[in-house]
Amino acid sequence: MATNKNKVSETVIRRLPKYHRYLSELHEKGEDRISSQELSDLTGFTASQIRQDLNNFGGFGQQGYGYKVTVLKEELENILGISTVYKTIIIGSGRLGSVISNYRGFLESGFEIVAMFDRDEKVVGTTVGNHVVKSIDDLESYLEEHKEVTVAILTVPKEGAQAIAHRLEACGIRGIWNFAPEDLDAMEGVIVENIRLTDSLLTLSYYLTEEDR
Repeated sequence: MATNKNKVSETVIRRLPKYHRYLSELHEKGEDRISSQELSDLTGFTASQIRQDLNNFGGFGQQGYGYKVTVLKEELENILGISTVYKTIIIGSGRLGSVISNYRGFLESGFEIVAMFDRDEKVVGTTVGNHVVKSIDDLESYLEEHKEVTVAILTVPKEGAQAIAHRLEACGIRGIWNFAPEDLDAMEGVIVENIRLTDSLLTLSYYLTEEDR
């Protein structure tokens, strides 16, 4: 069901993958339906919050019945765009880039890794996972030839990350998943998801410290 994404808060959007994950597990177990309270028990969100979140997209439930697991799972897949496959490249073939390139969950989530680039001439031409590493100097020519590529993953050092992002922007890349230790500036027509692993670790540290107190 269509919705105006501008009216849906980022907080709601970030809860949707968790709903989908638990529904996928229920589907694999052969569960037929689930109530908002049962979904609350699994996810940790209140039943009221879950109903409000889903109502942003049409609701999908029936009073006194709950949600049909298969239907809600498929609806969330449509909302999250999992049914679409996004051709994706990785910039940076170091340890993190190598791990990401071999993670099967990407394709299951709709992202197909099709190429990998690096600036280090010592690794250009070597094989990482299923990909022969290309030179970053060939980035523009590759993207010109492969216009189906719309997403890039950055696993590069802080220095130069923004410059590479602008090159990707100029080539028509629509989404960047950024692991560089620097938040990228906003760019016209490019959706940027900045991933800071240390932020998550410090959040864990906070809760551990609070528990010790």
